[in-house]
Amino acid sequence: MKRWAATILAILATTAWAGGEQMSTAKEQTGLAVTIYNGDLALVKDARRVRLDAGENRLAWRDVSARMQPETALLRSLDGKPLTLLEQNFDFDLLTPQKLLEKSVGQQVRVIKTTPITGAETSETATILAANNGVVLKFKDRIETGIPGRLAFDTVPANLRDKPTLSMLLDSGPAVEQGLELSYLTGGLSWRADYVAELNAKEDAMDLDGWVTLTNTSGTAYRDARLQLVAGEVNRVRPEYDNMVRRGEVMAMAPAAQKMQEESLLDYHLYTLDRTTTIEDNQTKQVALMSAQAVPVSKEYRLEGADYYYQGQYGDLGTRLKPGVCMQFDNKGGQLGIPLPKGIVRVYKKDSAGHAQFVGEDRIDHTAKNETVMLKLGEAFDITADKKQTDFEKIASSSRGGVYETAYRIEIRNAKSEPVSVKVIEPMPGDWQVVAESLSHDKATAHTAVWAVPVLADGKTVLTWRVRVRY
Repeated sequence: MKRWAATILAILATTAWAGGEQMSTAKEQTGLAVTIYNGDLALVKDARRVRLDAGENRLAWRDVSARMQPETALLRSLDGKPLTLLEQNFDFDLLTPQKLLEKSVGQQVRVIKTTPITGAETSETATILAANNGVVLKFKDRIETGIPGRLAFDTVPANLRDKPTLSMLLDSGPAVEQGLELSYLTGGLSWRADYVAELNAKEDAMDLDGWVTLTNTSGTAYRDARLQLVAGEVNRVRPEYDNMVRRGEVMAMAPAAQKMQEESLLDYHLYTLDRTTTIEDNQTKQVALMSAQAVPVSKEYRLEGADYYYQGQYGDLGTRLKPGVCMQFDNKGGQLGIPLPKGIVRVYKKDSAGHAQFVGEDRIDHTAKNETVMLKLGEAFDITADKKQTDFEKIASSSRGGVYETAYRIEIRNAKSEPVSVKVIEPMPGDWQVVAESLSHDKATAHTAVWAVPVLADGKTVLTWRVRVRY
């Protein structure tokens, strides 16, 4: 393998890719901007200083994304000089020993052998007949399989590159050095928001840090790039198949040092990092998005039901049911009040020794300013409930449905040393009316009734209600 690598490096050092072709690499960059969207899509703007000859030029633009969408590539002059693009080819078939063999089938190579005793080398010419599942070589007087030594190639096929390359045929008019910018869409770059929250001891406030997690599997690095992120669902015409690559994830818990600048962009939100950053290939990295301290939060226990048991007889509906533990905060005022990109919020709280312990996580959607964020962190340990249907009566029936009366009982027990309030949330089907109840309910929506049930420390509370439903 080392001999193969040495052979390829020697070829690269002494052979041009194609006659008269000029190369432009990342060393000539004067500016690089990357805008990453949700859903494995990014816009790359790569500016370089390139000297072009008079008339037609073959320009090999190297160090582009291996997952470039070549039909979106756009080359323009930054200096306003005449430039006409005649043809472009995206060469993503990368140079490897096997690819070099495959592309050289039918061509002659030199087979170099070393005598074990003397170390002397001999050279013999052969033609590559096949390179599938092994190599077949035709010598002057025989045919051999396998590689009986080192193969020396005179050149590299023009369409075989060591890096993804966009090769272009263009007319630039007179010979001049000018600034060019290549922009294109690519896959392999993705981002998401991750949030780290730490509750205070009273559980009525938290510190919230937001991070942007970037993942680059595009096949190239983006060094000293101006980074922008677009939050929102941009409509795209999907291909017939999706070849998304997902990598491992890395989380950070240090406080966010600075936040990104946010602005509206059509019906989306654009976040701009106030410094340049480098995104290496096959790397997951994080940059600070936002930071807010002492954000007011409220905790509530929620016991949510279902609507299916309002039109039939079911009896017991569950024993030792556990209400969900939820935290709620408003995205407004203070250091918040900015659109929050969708992502996962991970919540921590310090124990009695002062060590932060993980207490749950939940996913939030894109959240506009002034909206309320609800996080479900888990299920309560010391609060349980038994629920049953105590009565069912069919009052009337028709071809379209009927009228039913059903009654229910929930016993909620609290083993904690302090009183709690549990929200019992019942989705109500059809046209409904609560005809009897032990506690007053709130009509949260057209199809939802909510009871706030207080339960004393080491105590229990029984909630009963009767509903008439018309379908």
